[in-house]
Amino acid sequence: MAGTTVDEVLAELAALEDPKARAVNERHGDDHGVNLGKLRALAKRLKTQQDLARELWGTGDTAARLLALLVCRPKAFERDELDTMLREARTPKVHDWLVNYVVKKSRHSEELRLAWFADPDPVVASAGWALTTERVAKKPEGLDLPGLLDVIEAEMKDAPDRLQWAMNHCLAQIGIDHPEYRARAIDIGERLEVLKDYPTPPNCTSPFAPVWITEIVRRQVETTG
Repeated sequence: MAGTTVDEVLAELAALEDPKARAVNERHGDDHGVNLGKLRALAKRLKTQQDLARELWGTGDTAARLLALLVCRPKAFERDELDTMLREARTPKVHDWLVNYVVKKSRHSEELRLAWFADPDPVVASAGWALTTERVAKKPEGLDLPGLLDVIEAEMKDAPDRLQWAMNHCLAQIGIDHPEYRARAIDIGERLEVLKDYPTPPNCTSPFAPVWITEIVRRQVETTG
């Protein structure tokens, strides 16, 4: 579907609007009513179209921006463009997809990680923590893991929700992937009690770091054993 206009795509997104989907999404802070499965199917049909992606992003519409992130070419964005996009991405799903589907694949990811990590805007900082968690898991060389634990210990308890969630994920990842820091990570989690009472569906792992770390490590031992 190369050559599709932004107006045609917006009309198709409007036709996919579902009040029930909107109600569910709005409970999570996302202001759109398009089923994500249908959104992905539309993206698959459109294929990669970088110019269209930029136009869709420019509309400011949440569903259009999610679609843009699925049809864009992640490596085509410049550093400053990604920085601007992140600061514009105020809904959780757009923010999450931008970081995970685009920034993580960008040649600018490390530079942006460092820039965002200590940003005074907690939503921007949460993206820096998400990229740091990725490095903890995949490329920890050069990271100051004890230093990260120091920051988490000092700041996670009182951090705003999105930043707190990202710090907690980093805490769990350090505990899971780095046995030498596992006891300290669990201890920090137990003392701070962040997300301890988070409602967790059956058969899902709690995001409370001590439980999360222990469960994932147990599974890893079972798999390798």
